[in-house]
Amino acid sequence: MKNLILVATLLMGFSAFSQNKMDPSKVSYPPADASPMDATYFPLQVTSSKTETPKVKVLYSRPQKKNRVIFGNLVKYGEIWRMGANENTEIKFYTPVKIAGKDIPAGTYSLFAIPNEKEWTIVLNSDVDKWGAFSYDKSKDVVRLNVPTEKTASVIEYFSISFVQTKLGADLYSGWDSTQVKFAIEFK
Repeated sequence: MKNLILVATLLMGFSAFSQNKMDPSKVSYPPADASPMDATYFPLQVTSSKTETPKVKVLYSRPQKKNRVIFGNLVKYGEIWRMGANENTEIKFYTPVKIAGKDIPAGTYSLFAIPNEKEWTIVLNSDVDKWGAFSYDKSKDVVRLNVPTEKTASVIEYFSISFVQTKLGADLYSGWDSTQVKFAIEFK
């Protein structure tokens, strides 16, 4: 009798499962985003043949200039900015690092900036998986540092992040339009 009840229960469950199967013709896919998501690593992962373990990964969306004035206009001076578009830009450290003299544990953080014409405040924040800077919480800042702006040699159409190796680690560069900033990451 127990076996009969078990078989009946299994058949009813299977029947319900097979009826809930999604019809592939009813799937709708969103269009491509205007600010595509991208990732950059240090060491830079240029080809799939790279086998070096990453130390840092940045996941971010890349808005375009599109003939707009970016800093001081689209991205307001003196206001917190997510350093990209869409979701917060996230930076993952695979090992502990040091930024602006502060020890930062391995983990994932949000990366923000407060741009100004001659100097930006870079903000590493422990709150992740958020959209934009709308729910930014200053009390969750891990480190803040001020860095000077630099003019680029040419206009950068897509907001971009990259790394340059240094003696103690890497400088993280971010640039868009005709402005770039950098800050040092020291690997422990």
